[in-house]
Amino acid sequence: MTAIRTVTVHGDSPYTIHIGHGLLEDGALIAGHIRGRHVLIVSDDQVAPLYLPALRQRLLQQRPELLIGEQVIAAGEASKTLDNFARVIDALAGLGATRDACVLALGGGVVGDLAGFAAACWMRGIDCVQLPTSLLAMVDSSVGGKTAVDLPQGKNLVGAFHPPRAVIADTATLATLPPRELRAGLAEVIKYAALGDLRFGQWLAQERPALLAGDSEALALAIAASCEHKAEIVARDPLEKAERALLNLGHTFGHAIETAQGYAAPGSDNLIHGEAVAIGMLLAARLSARLGMATDRDADALEQLLRSFELPTQIPAGLTAQTLLAHMRLDKKNTAGKLRLILWTAFGQACIVPDVDEQAVLAVLRQP
Repeated sequence: MTAIRTVTVHGDSPYTIHIGHGLLEDGALIAGHIRGRHVLIVSDDQVAPLYLPALRQRLLQQRPELLIGEQVIAAGEASKTLDNFARVIDALAGLGATRDACVLALGGGVVGDLAGFAAACWMRGIDCVQLPTSLLAMVDSSVGGKTAVDLPQGKNLVGAFHPPRAVIADTATLATLPPRELRAGLAEVIKYAALGDLRFGQWLAQERPALLAGDSEALALAIAASCEHKAEIVARDPLEKAERALLNLGHTFGHAIETAQGYAAPGSDNLIHGEAVAIGMLLAARLSARLGMATDRDADALEQLLRSFELPTQIPAGLTAQTLLAHMRLDKKNTAGKLRLILWTAFGQACIVPDVDEQAVLAVLRQP
């Protein structure tokens, strides 16, 4: 069994990230973060059958007075919509949720983003406890309070900053992840090395076999290190007015790919988020080299690391450079109608670059 690790996110609304094996079985831990008696569990149709009934039972064992509702959505990015947001809001209304109610986000990043956004909006903000069940959600979307839904025009265009009351990451749930989902989560772990910690990248390369095999201890260490990186940045810049934008390394390119493909759904050949971010990070590295900010050698090293984790590094066929650039222009980091991208000067040294030349971006998007 892995040790229980905690990471504190400081700031105006501090909270604790709990990381460990079997935490969903700790009803007292979860119930301890619920202030009132109304609870809405939001999950998806792949995760809910595995964990939701037992979670409900453990909560009622701790707090028999709880009134617990459930809202289950279809799995996949294609479900992160305003329609499903409205369904969660309707479920809160049907529950009669008061201002001390709590939303439990039981699932991956899609569930976490959707449930968190609903919690941010119901009665101008109620508690949300993130219970991430995917690696990607554990190291990224459940931490930091960014909540949102997608539009056909782009990802996460409608949302709010709403820090969770707590994050409880049960690493036992990773054993049920399909290998593709695990690798996609590792792309976000690699991001933390690429943006600010070369030594972490070296550790990832060394531990690659264990991480890909789903070794509990290796994954717990990777999750804790990633959360520590993110927590430090979020505490200094909770509303992404400055350095927090660094956490979006690869995301402007990656979100454009996801949007152009129409988002991923179960059974679809479309890229899932972590895969798109992997390609996006490499595109950012190649663009940095083209602009003379970094060397091709650093980009090659990143490509080698991504490939070693069996992640894609090529833009999917059928997506044109002009189409991707058009979606990139809608990115939330842009200012005054100009591209503002996260690039780097070397592996582990990311930076924010305003007013990036669109012709250079097109050239990188057209590279084979």
